[in-house]
Amino acid sequence: MGLGVFGSVLVLALLFKHLASQQPNTDDFFVSEFLNKMGLTSSQAYNFSASVCSWQGVSCDDNREHVVELVFSGMELSGTIPDNTIGKLGRLQSLDLSRNKITGLPSDFWSLNSLKGLNLSSNQISGSLTNNIDNFGLLEMFDLSRNNFSEEIPEAVGSLQSLRVLKLDHNKFAHNIPTGILKCQSLVSIDLSSNQLNGTLPEGFGAAFPKLTVLNLSGNNMYGRISDISGLKSIVNLNISGNSFQGSIMDVFQGSLEVLDLSRNQFQGIIPQVLYKFSSYNWSRLVYLDLSENKLSGDFFQNLSESLSIKHVNLAHNRFTRQNFPQIEMLLRLEYLNLSKTSLVGEIPDEISQLSNLRALDLSMNHLSGKIPLMRNEHLHVLDLSNNNLTGAVPPSVLEKLPWMEKYNFSYNNLTLCASEIKPEVLQTAFFGSLNSCPIAANPRLFKQRDTGQKGMKLALALTFSMIFVLTGLLFLAVGCRRKTKMWEFKQASYKEEQNISGPFSFQTDSTTWVADVKQATAVPVVIFEKPLLNITFADLLAATSNFDRGTLLAEGKFGPVYRGFLPGGIHVAVKVLVVGSTLTDEKAARELEFLGRIKHPNLVPLTGYCVAGDQRIAIYDYMENGNLQNLLYDLPLGVQSTDDWSTDTWEEADNNGIQNAGSEGLLTSWRFRHKIALGTARALAFLHHGCSPPIIHRAVKASSVYLDYDLEPRLSDFGLAKIFGSGLDDEIARGSPGYVPPEFTQPEFDTPTPKSDVYCFGVVLFELVTGKKPVGDDYPDDKEATLVSWVRGLVRKSQASRAIDPKIRDTGPDEQMEEALKIGYLCTADLPFKRPSMQQIVGLLKDIEPTAS
Repeated sequence: MGLGVFGSVLVLALLFKHLASQQPNTDDFFVSEFLNKMGLTSSQAYNFSASVCSWQGVSCDDNREHVVELVFSGMELSGTIPDNTIGKLGRLQSLDLSRNKITGLPSDFWSLNSLKGLNLSSNQISGSLTNNIDNFGLLEMFDLSRNNFSEEIPEAVGSLQSLRVLKLDHNKFAHNIPTGILKCQSLVSIDLSSNQLNGTLPEGFGAAFPKLTVLNLSGNNMYGRISDISGLKSIVNLNISGNSFQGSIMDVFQGSLEVLDLSRNQFQGIIPQVLYKFSSYNWSRLVYLDLSENKLSGDFFQNLSESLSIKHVNLAHNRFTRQNFPQIEMLLRLEYLNLSKTSLVGEIPDEISQLSNLRALDLSMNHLSGKIPLMRNEHLHVLDLSNNNLTGAVPPSVLEKLPWMEKYNFSYNNLTLCASEIKPEVLQTAFFGSLNSCPIAANPRLFKQRDTGQKGMKLALALTFSMIFVLTGLLFLAVGCRRKTKMWEFKQASYKEEQNISGPFSFQTDSTTWVADVKQATAVPVVIFEKPLLNITFADLLAATSNFDRGTLLAEGKFGPVYRGFLPGGIHVAVKVLVVGSTLTDEKAARELEFLGRIKHPNLVPLTGYCVAGDQRIAIYDYMENGNLQNLLYDLPLGVQSTDDWSTDTWEEADNNGIQNAGSEGLLTSWRFRHKIALGTARALAFLHHGCSPPIIHRAVKASSVYLDYDLEPRLSDFGLAKIFGSGLDDEIARGSPGYVPPEFTQPEFDTPTPKSDVYCFGVVLFELVTGKKPVGDDYPDDKEATLVSWVRGLVRKSQASRAIDPKIRDTGPDEQMEEALKIGYLCTADLPFKRPSMQQIVGLLKDIEPTAS
């Protein structure tokens, strides 16, 4: 509790009285001066008439002459630390000023060469970290976490060779991890998470730290392979989530691991092929495992049942093969289990009720069938079984738990529900797609029984017609919006039975006719990168797209038409036919497509595979469930296809996580969400420009090439396709899309697109996100003849950027952040390419204005 106004005045009065009695240039004087100038308002019980050595948080040497330790944490100290205060404590060994409001450090601060422990965490210190830290040669614990430090981590960190704990997390440090850190071989714990670090790990990183037990690099922009981590022989807690690391997970399993988080990266591989490599790993030690949102394939870990100590398992959103529910009944300590979108089939085992400590269970987006188990887990607070094929009634033991649960979702199954006490809004969010029609739906077997009597027949007919009327209305609500998909699936099945697989084949769209000069469809292979053993051919592409029927056509873009399809194995794809005419040979085009297939990033639309069918090169992509930015931003009505739109059709489906016709009246009414799209797109381009060798220039960045996947993550499409055509697309690229053409493209000396051309186009997309206006032909106040670029740039120059903010998002975040975003767009759209920032710099600028979670 505070002292109140009178108490604060009393504290200061006593402090001034004490200061008057202090001799200058003594530790008593320096500490008292520090507290005075930093605005002490806390209610610490100080005896101001006594030496500071008796104060709370102050420790002195045996002679009570020199201060050796200060702990002034959480005292609301604010401002820059003054010179000639703490920096003069020549014998100070430990300093803790955490959880205050300190904004800067004095020049003499770096002369504290006796420090062994320094904690400045949870303050507001900004700017770069000086190389003067090399004066802290005795430092063992260094904590600057949760501040606003920026720029690079200095190489001088290598001078801290006594360092055991390094915490620089939750700042804005950028660039590579300095190689100097490899000299700090006494490190036991490193936390560099939630910064803007990029690049790869320094060579020899793993071997440099024989004592390291904790490593946290999560939430950065790092990439590359991480086989060097295998040298961390003592590692116990490893978190590298939220980066773009690639390679095999076998490189990071070590004998002592207890916590392992590799989520949200680009790890791939068929797990059974590397299990033998884990034979030296003691699975009984594992407590926390998160491998979610990678590209892992094969089966689950067979060894998982040996992890008897494990409490947290998350394998969600990978590419595992279809398999039955893993054996987990022995994992009695398990508290969190997420197997969402892991290709599970079969039934949920009853044994799951034996997990008495289970608090959260997510089995959504699988192919599970059968009934819901009784689920008697008394601590269960989160349950998501949505998007499966579950049938039967929701057990009463489960319904009884719902009022006390934090989250639950049973939507998009074939469940029956007799629970009239459930509110309508809950039915629409957590039980959408269930059959809520008691008592008819409560006993569906009734309608399968045969009754030879006339009365029985009449009763059956009456009940049948009643059921039809009731279910008709429900089906319109729950699955009526899947009508297009179901009709297409029926058409696909019937075609596959009757198809003539002899060619050549000719296909028509609204704007062109394209031909696949293929004599035998079953003789033309389709390459699927993640499933090389699947025997898929051009005949399967024909079946998947109903012979490339117009009903499966999603769009006609610059490169050619795009179709939707389901390949064998349930692979949901977008099939892009590159019909412009490539100048590359079949072999070179295949090599380029193979190269593009190896490029993985969380914000790129993955290339799933390809097919060379006669003169046509066919690119096969992961299907993006939630449409593209152009359609979402401008609320195009259903059925209106924009350039390169792959997924408008999905807005009518009932299996897209509840998102229907998600235009700006839904998803895009939030500045935070629009910023997320901008940052994700920038990260994708930064990876193409700086993380690929050779660098990839996109050449066609625009709103219609930015998609939202199932989890509403932004993904950039069409990267690298221009190269497939060799020089055959140069004129088309030079013309560009209206409103996105960089000024240099119109110059006579223009040669070829550069990364700065992509930067310009990204700037236009950023303008679109903030203003909600189209690049050309929209209503630009005060300048009807303008383009979006000229209009916004004019307002920014006149310091009137706020006038351009989309009214739909104006009250959803600070105007200052949106104005800064427009200024970033201004830099991107500079007339001269060399004046535009790099995409790496743009990622940093956007992270500087990242909205905080609400």
